[in-house]
Amino acid sequence: MKSRNAKIGVGAVAALALLVSGERAIANDFYAGKTINFIVGTDVGGGFSIYGRLLARHLGRFIPGAPTIVMKNMPGAGGATASSYFYRIAPKDGTVIGSVAPNAILGRLLDGNVSQYDPAKFIYLAGAERGTRLCMTFEHSKTKTFADALRQRTVIGATSAGSPTREYAAMVKHATGAQFEIVSGYKGPPDLFLAMSRGEIDGVCGLDWTALKSQQPDWLRDKKLNLLVQASMAPHPELAKLGVPVPWPFIKNDTDRRAVEVMVGFEQAFGKSYLVPPETPADRVAILRKAFAAVLKDEEFLAEAAKLRIEITAQSGEEVQRVVERAYASTPDVIERLRKIVEP
Repeated sequence: MKSRNAKIGVGAVAALALLVSGERAIANDFYAGKTINFIVGTDVGGGFSIYGRLLARHLGRFIPGAPTIVMKNMPGAGGATASSYFYRIAPKDGTVIGSVAPNAILGRLLDGNVSQYDPAKFIYLAGAERGTRLCMTFEHSKTKTFADALRQRTVIGATSAGSPTREYAAMVKHATGAQFEIVSGYKGPPDLFLAMSRGEIDGVCGLDWTALKSQQPDWLRDKKLNLLVQASMAPHPELAKLGVPVPWPFIKNDTDRRAVEVMVGFEQAFGKSYLVPPETPADRVAILRKAFAAVLKDEEFLAEAAKLRIEITAQSGEEVQRVVERAYASTPDVIERLRKIVEP
């Protein structure tokens, strides 16, 4: 009897193994001949596009079936347009990967409206960078330092409501008392750079340090930018060497400080993160997470990133998921204050 039961047990295990291996084979075969749309919810000229294009060139090598990766931009409403598409319209079969700015995820926490999309229900695949955002002015501006910005009018350009350029300018203005006059309506970083060089505006906030090094290396080399303040939990080593302060000494109110910590801490940890729509099959999520983990440590990929002057700090999808969960566990008083200080 024991022998017969043992045989049944062995047979069951073998059958289960065949079933699991069969499911894996189906998952691995799924991407053969397929196209994955890699949709970036920002303007073509921004840092998210730089990272997206780089990943699109390399990611397919690490996905069984070697699918074609096609990157597309879907800017609008600070990333809410793309986020809503991922949540409501995009195929939930693993053929769409998304990248949105952190404020598109944090924004739902601030407005409490998850009717368009619920960030907690996205499935996060990986993170590629921990960003440090800056406020800066162009060389012709009378505002050369953050001390100058605290005592004199400084015209800061921004894009749309909900964008990092607008929210960071407002946050710094209201939390520190910087005399920023925020002018919105620019299309993206290229337009903001042009406006700065023409003298239409003094400067801009919310641009990422890594992206800036890639976008404007000549301006940095020739010292055409005054770097006023870095939005960072701890000073970025490169920026610290350049004497760029963090905002904390300038924030006198404790609630304001905790509110700014939520935004800065979240956006730094979330960085350049990648997601798929809710209900994407678990086997395809596993394949894509494994592919991102592999590409982010691939020598060829890292060599090209170095040429582009962009930093890679790999995070797993599980780590990014926890970052989102922690932000959404913030206390109501802090969220209410953050909601107020990011409104221009």
